[in-house]
Amino acid sequence: MSLDHPTEGHEFDRDTRVDKRADGEFAATFTDGWTTFTSHPNGGYVLGTALNALRQTLSQPDPIAVSAFYLRPAAPGPALLRTETVREGRRTATGAVVVEQGGKEILRATATYGDLSAEGRELHLEGAPELPSPEDCHVPAEFADKPEGVTIAHRIEYRYPERPGWLDGKKDGTPRVNFWMRFADGRDADVHSLPAMVDFAVPAVLEIGEFTTITVELSTHVRARPAPGWLACRVFTKHLSHGLHEEDMEIWDSEGTLVAQARQLAMLL
Repeated sequence: MSLDHPTEGHEFDRDTRVDKRADGEFAATFTDGWTTFTSHPNGGYVLGTALNALRQTLSQPDPIAVSAFYLRPAAPGPALLRTETVREGRRTATGAVVVEQGGKEILRATATYGDLSAEGRELHLEGAPELPSPEDCHVPAEFADKPEGVTIAHRIEYRYPERPGWLDGKKDGTPRVNFWMRFADGRDADVHSLPAMVDFAVPAVLEIGEFTTITVELSTHVRARPAPGWLACRVFTKHLSHGLHEEDMEIWDSEGTLVAQARQLAMLL
């Protein structure tokens, strides 16, 4: 049995497809369409595939908290996914998923699902990034030309209020960047793509001349179901020590609603 994707005609849905082989066991094939500067498939893309298996295991509709540990780099090719239900409650359900390639674990994640249609108190002490409209923002030529080998740049569109300094070799910037993002093929973001999209930002530490190679752990909170359209994003780093840094990511939808937050710990090259 295959997971039914409401938008399965789009690249992200085709490339994160999973097929059920037995209870708690799924098969997937990672493609070379989401590779980064490291030449490996993007970690968010790998996590998005893993969660497609886990969501078949749990009763609640929306991922609300996800924690993923990256044990080895993924590679294009087949993968085995094993899921486990940890607890089914009245308001939330929690499960775990392990992704294996070549008999070795590459990712282990735990996620809690709930229902984001439920109403409750709202309080936001900071708003969405202030950005010109996407049409008035900068598309770096390096991105527009679809760089060979960095295939995620073929799948995602980015718009910046000004040209990023790291593209010109500058190393004295601030590791804090605001920008617009969306799928290049017209797919709108949803709660199932957001845990992947929080890892689609160009690392903010490039602005200080550093480069991220390995994500150690990625934690994501999905806060709301996004409205269609461009996503306003804020990515920043405040601390770098012992070759490790955190990277925080916020995603706001086209109506100014906070839809996802994430923090990852990553290693530098």
